[in-house]
Amino acid sequence: MRALALHEDVLLIESGIWHTAAVAIRSGNEAFLVDSPILPEELDALPDLFAQAGFPIVGLVATHADWDHVLGRLAFPDAPLAVAETTAARLKAEPGAAARNLREFDDQWYVKRNSPLSLPGAEALPVPGLLEVGDQELQLHPTEGHTADGMAIFAQWCGVLILGDYLSPVEIPMICVGGSISAYKATLLRLRDLVAKATSIVPGHGGLLDPVRADAILNEDLAYLDALEKDGPDASLPLARTTAEQRKSHAANVALTS
Repeated sequence: MRALALHEDVLLIESGIWHTAAVAIRSGNEAFLVDSPILPEELDALPDLFAQAGFPIVGLVATHADWDHVLGRLAFPDAPLAVAETTAARLKAEPGAAARNLREFDDQWYVKRNSPLSLPGAEALPVPGLLEVGDQELQLHPTEGHTADGMAIFAQWCGVLILGDYLSPVEIPMICVGGSISAYKATLLRLRDLVAKATSIVPGHGGLLDPVRADAILNEDLAYLDALEKDGPDASLPLARTTAEQRKSHAANVALTS
């Protein structure tokens, strides 16, 4: 795990696996943790890390309901969790899914944790909308397409845009159950204006982006989705994302959308 200051009020935490991003955003005497790292030792380190850095975590926020984005409760079990209305609906419709998926990951990689994941009573946020933190506001923007739920979070006062599973430099667009090509493309077009206004763009996986690189990935992703619609299994992948793992993801996209 590594920590990187993006602004005096923003700390980026990057997990040692999957380049998974979590972001702490502070205003005054309040801070929110958006998404989460994955490994137990990383989660265990967060309370002391944020305390030493002067980030008093008063709440958790998740960009969407995929299990690798909702583990903040394991670090801050008493902190309330806020999510988009679409994510709250997904959590209610899929009770225990995140915990089961986490157990499958832990079993595969022989990971031991001190406690199970529990996600009771997430607060549903209207999206588009605003979320107050201290004397500032976080902008909430809808991001359906990868899944049926989700939101991007823009801290405009410090130029930081948090995307969840969009614009990854290491992953192609992934269409999961509940998502669709059309919704994914609509989200990308919606994100273009936000990317242009930001100075630091944080995808869920792959590391920090500047606006120029983020816009280039956005164009590559739109081209891939167009090709997926037109050519199905023969669609070309973005050149820098043609690994064996991403070819598996492409095959899964084809199976779900054909």
